[in-house]
This record gives sequence, C-alpha cells and structure tokens, in this order.
Amino acid sequence: MKSVATGKLPYYRPVGRELEVFEHAYSNRLPLLLKGPTGTGKSRLVEFMAASLGRPLINVACHEETSAVDLLGRYLISGGETVWNDGPMTRAVREGAILYLDEIAEARPDTLVAIHSLTDHRRSLFLERKSEELNAPDEFMLVASFNPGYQKGTREMKPSTRQRFVSISFDYPSAETEIEIVQGETGFEGPSIKALVRLAQHIRKAQDLPIQETISTRLIVDAARLIQSGLPPRLACQVAIAEPLTDDRDTLNALQDFIALHF
Repeated sequence: MKSVATGKLPYYRPVGRELEVFEHAYSNRLPLLLKGPTGTGKSRLVEFMAASLGRPLINVACHEETSAVDLLGRYLISGGETVWNDGPMTRAVREGAILYLDEIAEARPDTLVAIHSLTDHRRSLFLERKSEELNAPDEFMLVASFNPGYQKGTREMKPSTRQRFVSISFDYPSAETEIEIVQGETGFEGPSIKALVRLAQHIRKAQDLPIQETISTRLIVDAARLIQSGLPPRLACQVAIAEPLTDDRDTLNALQDFIALHF
C-alpha cells in the first residue's frame, strides 16, 4: 500500500501490511499491541488510522505513576459539590473512540488489570466507584504500544496481558524507505537527507556506543527540518541527534565524529 498524505490525514508511509492488520483488528473489535523501538512510527500509525476511520483518538502517555484511577476517573470537588470526572479510558468507551495507551508497560500493575475486561469477549468497563458498567460500542478500539528493547525486568509485559492483544512488530526501516519517510514528513529533498539516513544507519550499527536507545526516525526528521530552515548540517545533527541520545561527554564526542564523517 502506498503512503498517504492529504490535507486531512497525517502522513504515514507503510513499511509492511500494518494498515491491513489494523483495519481487520478494528473491524473484528480486537485490541492491538504495537511492539518496537521508539520513533519507528507506532504513534503515527495510530493517528493515521484514527483519521482514516473517522474516529476520535484519545492518547495516554503511560508512566510509572499512571494508575487505574487516572484512566477510569475520580470524584472531584467542584463548586461545593462532589462531581464525577471520567478518565480517558472511560471517555473513550463512552465516545466509541480509539484509545491509545503509549508505553503501556510503564504503567502501574493495577492499570493493566483495569483493561482486562476491555480486552476480552466482555468489552466492558466497570466503574466500581460509581457502581456503573459500560459496554464498549463497536466503534471503540484499544491500541497499546510497548518497547521490548527498552523495557527490562519489572517493566516486561506479563504473558497474560500480551496474549490479550493482536500484535504487530515495528523496526527501523530500510535506508530507501527511511529517505522516503523523511522526505514525506518534511517536503525536503536533496543530498542532506541521504547523508542523514546514512548517519543513522552508521549509528545503529555501532554496537559499542553506550546509548540507551539508538537513533529514531523521529530524530532524523527533526534534523532535516533544522537543515531545511538553514541551520548548518553539523550543528543540526548535534542538537537534534547527538544531544538527545546522550549526556556523556565521551559518547557525544564519538557521535560528533560520526557526524563529521557524513557532513
């Protein structure tokens, strides 16, 4: 399937059959788990598909403090009265939206328990504090993302949770595809784009670089935008690629050597 870029849809360049899988998961009312490194297009796929399907999208960036209450809702004092406020998960079920839980493994264990009834045949949500049960409409879909390379030990997803999802694996694209993605995102063409992608490929293959995560396509796009606006390429790469990847001075120097090889 070709990439799509219109005034209404965000740009997305498919790298496999992920659009087809997403459509079938949606039509069969199945939850979907997107697995892969940071910056490989997981969030953009969800944005693109929500726009394509004409459904509202509710994003939740999960972190270690994200609890079930944060997702479900809570009572708050407003104008001297106690008022119930829906959390994003409850709101998504009521609206028939696509709910995207980004980095779901970062959330607290009680959060994962809260989604269980939405990820099996019940497709329901029980609000214990309100004694209310919601049945998800056909339009509702739960999508989550997970970075297996980054999550270690206690942050690994349990098999009992993983097996509730249909899953798609993401990885960094080929050089040719990545060039096309960067050009599609920025509208910028020229030798600098090819040099940026070659730099990214070089960094990703450097096994001895002590960085927690390697360079993402997102960082390449940021560097391309800076170069496009007139910032010198080496400086653009330093601030958009090297500095976001590490704070270690020796590693920064090594990355700057890589940059000098390509620009």
